Amino acid sequence: MKILVFGHSGQVATELRALDGDGLEITALDRAAADLTDPAACAAAIEAHAPDAVINAAAYTAVDKAERDEATAHLINAQAPAAMARACAARDIPFVSISTDYVFSGEGTAPWKPSDPTDPQSVYGQTKRDGELLIERSSGRYAILRTSWVVSPHGNNFVKTILRLGAERDALTIVADQIGGPTGAAEIASACITIAKTLTIEPQKAGLYHFAGTPDTSWADFARAISQQAGITCAVTDIPSSDYPTPAKRPLNSRLDCTTTQAAFGIPRPDWRESLTHISNQLDFFKE
Repeated sequence: MKILVFGHSGQVATELRALDGDGLEITALDRAAADLTDPAACAAAIEAHAPDAVINAAAYTAVDKAERDEATAHLINAQAPAAMARACAARDIPFVSISTDYVFSGEGTAPWKPSDPTDPQSVYGQTKRDGELLIERSSGRYAILRTSWVVSPHGNNFVKTILRLGAERDALTIVADQIGGPTGAAEIASACITIAKTLTIEPQKAGLYHFAGTPDTSWADFARAISQQAGITCAVTDIPSSDYPTPAKRPLNSRLDCTTTQAAFGIPRPDWRESLTHISNQLDFFKE
């Protein structure tokens, strides 16, 4: 199966590239090969590569920067995926695009279902929701996979930040009132492949889905788990989000209900503690 991936060095794209082989031919496009600020070029890339399926693992993820760069964020998060979706629909091939819990208000404590009303509180969240709506209009074999708190051995993420800061400091203050499911990029990549394969033979399963790690936890408790895994003695003190203001509002409730994903594709929620073990096995920090 020939799969074209938009994104190359990001966390999920890196894990997708690692799946090349064993019946999968993964071609990942970097910025030079596919300019995400040029939606027409993205569509042209799909025509040129003639894949069996497309996975969009690229996004404008600088959440705070997006607050002052809405035009670029909208191009990358909304218009480019829309062009990809239309090109895939024209070829009648699966299109899987990764989205985010930021499309919700972040209020309450109940896990968000795919059918729940959206109410993004940031430019990043709004541009991702705009992209979802445009993908849906393509009427193709699409799957929008909302996920949260992505971590891996690659790029910049919370695990690597805690390892760095924990090694430098005796104590850290971490937000404790934001709750969600840390999700391994490797598990997201595997889920995207499974969904793409399924949509090839079951196009009626097109739609919105959720995928996040379990159990739900706070950033502070996640930091403690990372520190314990690494043998770091840095103390973690809980603080509210109000003590750590950011340009873009972060959701307090990032819990995602993933039951429809398991029902449709047989993909259970991954245990983030197992994901953390896999990440630790790949990072030199844990081996010292």
